[in-house]
Amino acid sequence: MSGGQARTRRTWMWWGLGLLAGGLAVGAVLQIPGMDPTPVDIWWDAVLSATPDGPALRLSLLMDTVGGGRYAILWVPLAILALLLALKRPWAAGYFAVALLVSAGLVQVLKHVLGRARPEDILVTVDVGSFPSGHVANAATLGIALWVILPRPWMAAIAGVWIAVMAFSRTYLSAHWLTDTVGGALIGAGAALLVAVAFSRGLVVERRARRGRG
Repeated sequence: MSGGQARTRRTWMWWGLGLLAGGLAVGAVLQIPGMDPTPVDIWWDAVLSATPDGPALRLSLLMDTVGGGRYAILWVPLAILALLLALKRPWAAGYFAVALLVSAGLVQVLKHVLGRARPEDILVTVDVGSFPSGHVANAATLGIALWVILPRPWMAAIAGVWIAVMAFSRTYLSAHWLTDTVGGALIGAGAALLVAVAFSRGLVVERRARRGRG
């Protein structure tokens, strides 16, 4: 592995560890007596409560559908995996699948261990545990993983917008507190980068091969 590739690998590792640690730190703060919900959670909930229904509600309901359930767990990942395999990117496909599985596993463990209560007046069907947001963690893992596979500025921009809109939608629907979405984004992104470290050599070889064919 060249010096540049080694630096990229180290960057992924340290950023992944830092983001994951940040997400866990948010969860730890919520265990402090009197900090659940946090002042920022209460403020953001009040801001959204004053927002009239309309396009924001329709967008949030759409994000709830595509960001969870069979779409997020099955159809979207399978479509991306099929595309990567069709493009002869088996390392990228393997990385993408493992990143999503690791992220989902971390989310479920934290949900059951912390057991945070959700906000009142939830507008959609939800599962157990409010922290972290599974929808946002999945969005972050998907976005960052695609950026690792295709490291272009426009892909980073798409990933950022996707994560932000998903986070907004979860709080707008009162499915999560704001800190749940922050924790989900940090954990999902951190998982994607840490898994990328394990797949880095194969991803680099695969990317070189595609450039050579191009």
